[in-house]
Amino acid sequence: MSDVKWQKSSYSSEGNNCMELGRSRTSDEVHVRESEDPGTVLHSSPARIAGLLDAVRDGRLEL
Repeated sequence: MSDVKWQKSSYSSEGNNCMELGRSRTSDEVHVRESEDPGTVLHSSPARIAGLLDAVRDGRLEL
């Protein structure tokens, strides 16, 4: 996972309490991690992550 480029929302503060998304040059998967625990990573397809983000934005999921 050393080639994963991690990104967090521009709305996030500088602290370590943020969700981060990452993409690798060698994989089609999207990676998700909590900045306080960077060793635990979830892997999913871009379509599933997009669906999750759409559901949160539309208020269909409460987080």
